[in-house]
Amino acid sequence: MSWNERIIKEFRENNGKVGGMFEGAPMVVITTAGRRTGKPHTNPAIYLRDGGRYLVFASNLGSPEHPDWYHNLVAAPQVTMEIGTDEGHVKPFATRAVVLEGEERDRLYELQSTISPAFREYQEKTTRVIPVVALHPLDLSTDNERNKMIGRQLIIHHNELRTELAEVRAAVEAALDGGGAARPTADLTRQLHRRCLTFCYGLQMHHTREDGSFTAFEQQFPHLVPAITRLREEHKVVEEALARLEEVLERGLAAEGGDVAELRAELDRAINGLEEHFAYEEEHLLPALDVPRPS
Repeated sequence: MSWNERIIKEFRENNGKVGGMFEGAPMVVITTAGRRTGKPHTNPAIYLRDGGRYLVFASNLGSPEHPDWYHNLVAAPQVTMEIGTDEGHVKPFATRAVVLEGEERDRLYELQSTISPAFREYQEKTTRVIPVVALHPLDLSTDNERNKMIGRQLIIHHNELRTELAEVRAAVEAALDGGGAARPTADLTRQLHRRCLTFCYGLQMHHTREDGSFTAFEQQFPHLVPAITRLREEHKVVEEALARLEEVLERGLAAEGGDVAELRAELDRAINGLEEHFAYEEEHLLPALDVPRPS
């Protein structure tokens, strides 16, 4: 387990509190989409509360380069933030990341440096201007038109995943060669590996963002809590199935080929009930956003 993974595990198990060099520091955990792969990347960060938004600082401990998470959120500003709560456990929140500029950035970085002098040292160690990023949590209570846009975007994401899933299925079926061939070439295995991982990463990122959005749904639409609880549990089941699928893919690469029939069986297990999951989510969430279900 890496240093980051240990910090994140401790953070999640202790309602946002960790020991060691970060003991007593206000911390969040943020998940961004990898700008090249789309894979979810999760990192701990120090934050400063500023009204209804949360400020994070791309200090990278004063290193010459911006941290990867900063480049990721610039490319895709949908960021899932996890933070300790009064309820006694960490909760995820969907946020929109905005990079601050000019006087606002300078004023808030100076404030953070006054609170935590280490940040002044980080800036002195590097010639780059350390970015300050404001995370704005999703609020479903203020703008009905924006809520409708969120609902329409949910349909778009589901349909994109459905299309990708159909393409993965077609690729696996084609690999069976119509005659029951059980062992593909190494090149074909690599192609399937890339295609399947693209789908897996996209679905993982979609569910990570949804878990954050669900917190806003629970706050605004309390009657949806039972449905959202079910959806969160289904996300865990799908995640476990995707992990098993990735294991099969990795074994196939290591064996310079692999067993396509096994891959197809694991893929079927991974997506079993996924369409039902999408339909259930659309059935319960879209009406709350005043968006009709797709026909």
